[in-house]
Amino acid sequence: MQLFKALQPVQVLSFDLDDTLYDNKPVIAAAEQAMLDALAQHAQLTSSVSNDFWWQQRLLLAKTTPEIRHDVGRWRLLGIEAGLVALGLTQANAAGIAKLAYAAFLQQRTRITIKPEIKQLLEVLSQHFQLIAITNGNACITKMGIAELFQFSLQAGPDGRMKPYADLFIAAAKRLNVAPAHILHIGDSHRADVMGALNAGCQAAWLDHHQSTVSVLPHVRLTDVQQLTALLPH
Repeated sequence: MQLFKALQPVQVLSFDLDDTLYDNKPVIAAAEQAMLDALAQHAQLTSSVSNDFWWQQRLLLAKTTPEIRHDVGRWRLLGIEAGLVALGLTQANAAGIAKLAYAAFLQQRTRITIKPEIKQLLEVLSQHFQLIAITNGNACITKMGIAELFQFSLQAGPDGRMKPYADLFIAAAKRLNVAPAHILHIGDSHRADVMGALNAGCQAAWLDHHQSTVSVLPHVRLTDVQQLTALLPH
């Protein structure tokens, strides 16, 4: 743990989920494959369509409806629907198949296994701090088997604009009735997690996987989430 700024008393530990508590890359890869498989099953003309096509559809959608980016689930769903229409399906058929494909994606997307040592860390931390989750994605702490350790989880889209906007952090502080300065947010993305926390007046712990150079420092830099045990009273 590398300390850049003196920490104020911490009452709440706020966790990003993707790539902070687990490796999200294989999860997303499996989920996108499930989406492609479902599309091929229900709309055979998509069987030769690459994943990049669907990403391009989402980019086109974001150009016309920029706010859709704040809800990644709805963004993906509507991107699939738009892609199917572009391939020649009727709006009604596209909407129905898009729902099936997105359901297949989400089922696999929320199939996340937390390593025992990470769950043990959270159990220890929860004895000294209130734990919450703030995510831009659509991972589910209940399906991950850790919900009992958290006060709640806030998700971009349903609960406010995505990080680095301050919405989710401010909502969490109000819900917990604590000052933002007493919340320490832990996450792997400098832009989303560090800047988001600082924008809201929270403290920031950056899980820096790649030892990156940045101009705006967090309060703390971590190379391993287990280093959070340094916050425990001695």
